[in-house]
Amino acid sequence: MSALAPPAGCLISFEGIDGAGKSSHIDHVAARWLARGLHVERSREPGGTPLAEALRELVLQQPMDALTEALLIFAARRDHLQQRIEPALAAGAVVLCDRYTDATFAYQGAGRGFDRAVLEALERWVQQGPAGLRQPDLTFWFDLDPAIAAERLSAARAPDRFERQDRAFFERVRAGYAARLAADPGRFVRIDAARARDEVAAQIDAALTARGW
Repeated sequence: MSALAPPAGCLISFEGIDGAGKSSHIDHVAARWLARGLHVERSREPGGTPLAEALRELVLQQPMDALTEALLIFAARRDHLQQRIEPALAAGAVVLCDRYTDATFAYQGAGRGFDRAVLEALERWVQQGPAGLRQPDLTFWFDLDPAIAAERLSAARAPDRFERQDRAFFERVRAGYAARLAADPGRFVRIDAARARDEVAAQIDAALTARGW
């Protein structure tokens, strides 16, 4: 392993409410390590494979209840893990994923008020592998006031089914992410996503450098 590089076969997730600015900073982290010759794979959830992308469109556009939503998201995650994430990790890649299971607990669990025990059961069934439960090695949580996120989104694109939810929904999602961080503080890095773009990038770089990555 070279200096300032993560271990081979490392999964890093990027979490936060819509409008928090995750995507551009995934590009930033990918460029950091591609410049050092690392094998870097970028993906997203729901999505990342043809099947998972088709399920993503259903989840984002079609009305459904919370259980159906959770089942489709975990079905997409299962295919994503089997077809994309696990092979990439086995090949020594660093996988950068735009959302993962924390999003399910934040959106479907806290946001929708869906049964946490059911989500935990699905998590075990879907993410269990030979090495145990597949979780990220590091998670960046882009924390942002939902009011600021809404302002950013209004100028960016037509909203999907989630982005059309009211502010109270996103306050619950934000609280759901905070609860995930509190339960696993060693895995999470909270990013103040209200700051200017270069300041957000500096927070990410500082967190990675502190880990010797």
